Amino acid sequence: MIRSLICAAFYLLMIPSIGLVLIPWTFITGSVERLYWAAMWAAYTGVRIIGVDVDVRGLNGFDTQGTYIYMCNHVSNLDPPLVVPMIPRRSSVMVKKELFAIPLLSKAMRMASFVPVDRRNRDAAIASIQRATDVMKSGVNMTVFPEGTRSPDGKLLPFKKGPFHLAMESGVSILPMTIFGTEEMMPKKTWKIKKGKATLIFHPPISPKDFADRDQLMEAVREVIASGLPERMR
Repeated sequence: MIRSLICAAFYLLMIPSIGLVLIPWTFITGSVERLYWAAMWAAYTGVRIIGVDVDVRGLNGFDTQGTYIYMCNHVSNLDPPLVVPMIPRRSSVMVKKELFAIPLLSKAMRMASFVPVDRRNRDAAIASIQRATDVMKSGVNMTVFPEGTRSPDGKLLPFKKGPFHLAMESGVSILPMTIFGTEEMMPKKTWKIKKGKATLIFHPPISPKDFADRDQLMEAVREVIASGLPERMR
């Protein structure tokens, strides 16, 4: 529990500090790059200082300057602060719309081109896909956890169809990612954090143009992400 409190205290200190300094700077310069990378530094540092590390593999297996839809399995609350900062170049994220109700965080996420998602509203979901497509057209990556929620036991859950509809509509290649190890450090339904090392694997990109429909694309991506998991989690 002590590690969780230290991590929470660090974020409570850093988020307002970064926002107060860099949000005005972003308004003045018109560039969100410093705000984004400062936030990524804070996200990653917050888990590193409590003993969480990550072994990153596969970054030399694709063009890191390309624009992709990064898709990763989701086993812990530790995943986002480990996964997103490791992505080359700036990435948007599709996040629950409820997070946009937090004033300072909402402002920062909008400036970083994050996309709010309301899964209960079909029209809003369609609008989110269009917004995400527009973001990628500007050269910003998109990061998605296609299971839609954290796995309770680390095993791969069924994928939501929305992210694959986004890929088919936009034509942007999917970059599958696999993470494991965090499910032991911070399992679902607990705030306790154990120190340890996670493994994050970047797989080669998959083009939606090579598939006849969304379901075939989804199955191919699922197989690749599963291939990086230990047998017990597939």
